[in-house]
Amino acid sequence: MQTKFSESTVGGARTVIDITVHFEHLKRAAASLFEKGSAGQRGYFTPSEDENVRQLLVSYWQSRNALIELVVTMHRTSELTETTKTISSEQRAAGFLVAWTGALVLVDAARFLRDNCRDRPAILKKLNEAEPSFGIAPGTYDRIQSSLTSPVHAWHLYHAREYWKTNRNVLAKITHDTELEPLVEISRRMQTVLDVDIQEYAISRLRTRARQAKTAGRDLMARALFGLQKAVSSLVSGKYTHLGHQPRLPPDIVKKLRQLIQPGDIFVNRKEYAVTNYFLPGFWPHAAFYIGQTNQLDQMGFASHPHGKPRWQHILTCDRCDSGRVVEALKDGVRIRSLSSPFAADAVTVIRPNLPNDLITEAIARALFHDGKPYDFDFDLTRSDRLVCTEVVYRSFEGLAGIRFPLTQRAGRMTLSAQDLLQMALNRRHFDIIAVYAPNYAPALTTGSAAADVLQTTLTD
Repeated sequence: MQTKFSESTVGGARTVIDITVHFEHLKRAAASLFEKGSAGQRGYFTPSEDENVRQLLVSYWQSRNALIELVVTMHRTSELTETTKTISSEQRAAGFLVAWTGALVLVDAARFLRDNCRDRPAILKKLNEAEPSFGIAPGTYDRIQSSLTSPVHAWHLYHAREYWKTNRNVLAKITHDTELEPLVEISRRMQTVLDVDIQEYAISRLRTRARQAKTAGRDLMARALFGLQKAVSSLVSGKYTHLGHQPRLPPDIVKKLRQLIQPGDIFVNRKEYAVTNYFLPGFWPHAAFYIGQTNQLDQMGFASHPHGKPRWQHILTCDRCDSGRVVEALKDGVRIRSLSSPFAADAVTVIRPNLPNDLITEAIARALFHDGKPYDFDFDLTRSDRLVCTEVVYRSFEGLAGIRFPLTQRAGRMTLSAQDLLQMALNRRHFDIIAVYAPNYAPALTTGSAAADVLQTTLTD
């Protein structure tokens, strides 16, 4: 019988497949910018070329960070198995395949940039420039690319490569005719990017011999996943990685939030140490649209609504332990999810639109229409075939009762950040602040004017 993989594994596969296609697009766009006769030969960038490079870089960094976070998350499958023994060998193998393919795509994209830019000083200088609106510091490109030449980096990837070579036929068999099947072909196509040089391998063994004691008790699968996780963790600042940290709101905060929220509310949250915070402005990076409990959605008529009926079974069953539903864009795309998703955070704010019930229903219908679309790593709100998290809110509420959102140009794209949404609520423009939980600023859930004070502090600190 065909193995049914977990939603997190299937979502991870969707992310890797989507970003693989996206990186190929970025490569073609970059190649056209790097071709002879352009900035590389001229020695400088025209204003239009400069804007194109910034757009490409922001898209690359965001896609890359999504893959890094994915690989780290898949590593937890191994940790869980070692302690509880509740995850099957097929599930573990699928988790490895997602992480392995994600790592291959990461290294392939990074080496493309290295091979096409290392002899072009003008391009390297441009890639290392800061982009303040996305929190990109000067010299970021050089710091990240340096990991590719690290012998320790090669050593960490070695075990993963060996596991793949030994088990690729098994992986192909268990993922046949599933959403994970394309990962096998991607891995076969890209496996040469991780060929480990013998000299680098020998050097790295000397440098990592002490570390081997920490992994000696792990099985081959665990060592492979551990190596992948350690390799990709080296690609980001320690500020954004904290192995073992699992964001989760305290139970008493969750209980109080459940009593407060209404359909139409917007969650804006933060996960500490999340790689996907990297290169996003401000303390609050993410938003999700709460559409209500399943019984409320039924009462609103979505079981038979044109946008609800095709999704109704998923709405009912996507999480049988939690009947609350959100429409949320994460790296695996725009999906209907349970409240367990926005509650998997370290800090949260709830804001509420100033709209009557009939327009809340209209906003929910609009949000459901976008379910299933891919994530937009270009952060471009002028397109609707791919959405970022705040764009779900934007496209659900824009124009209802005169609601208008302040789009801001960042790195050549029209954007709406989660902090822009919160500033609207602070200004009492179309949204009200319902509650804030930010333990670094206040120990308890705050509401009313106190919530506004805490929120203002998080935005200005």
